[in-house]
Amino acid sequence: MCNMHIYLSKEKSVSTKSVQNTHIGLQIRQLHGALIEIVGAMNRPQRDEVMVREAGISLDRALFPLLVLVERLGPIGVVELADRVGRDYTTVSRQVAKLESLGLVDRQESAKDRRVRESVITPQGKAMTDRVDDARTRMGMAIFATWEAQDVEDLVRLMGKFAADLNDDALVTLEVK
Repeated sequence: MCNMHIYLSKEKSVSTKSVQNTHIGLQIRQLHGALIEIVGAMNRPQRDEVMVREAGISLDRALFPLLVLVERLGPIGVVELADRVGRDYTTVSRQVAKLESLGLVDRQESAKDRRVRESVITPQGKAMTDRVDDARTRMGMAIFATWEAQDVEDLVRLMGKFAADLNDDALVTLEVK
């Protein structure tokens, strides 16, 4: 169950007697709908193909999100990586091995647990993700071309705040009734 589903389930147990709670409940439902649309758009294989093409790189689209996550979050183990992309860890392990064979990532022993091998970006992999970042910037500028600068700033600030709260470990322990 995704965190937004947990929030929605948890929200149902909150009293909706006040107008404010009812309004917030409706806003959470609207936010959830928007997130479903965003996640759906971001998970379309065609999006990755467009990003790879726009970046001018040659990389299997299944490997693309793994490379970006290793660059953003590395060093990172296969289990965490698999969890973040919603794939089986054995599949991700094979895909990381492919990225390693291409010289885009290296695997090293974890500083915390010697049994765990973590992936880190190589200079060649970083050069590739830099090209992806440039392509993402161009694509983002097209999306936000008609937006007011303050709206973009507010979106960035609020999405950062939302992401931080969504990843707060304390929220994982909430009991859903």
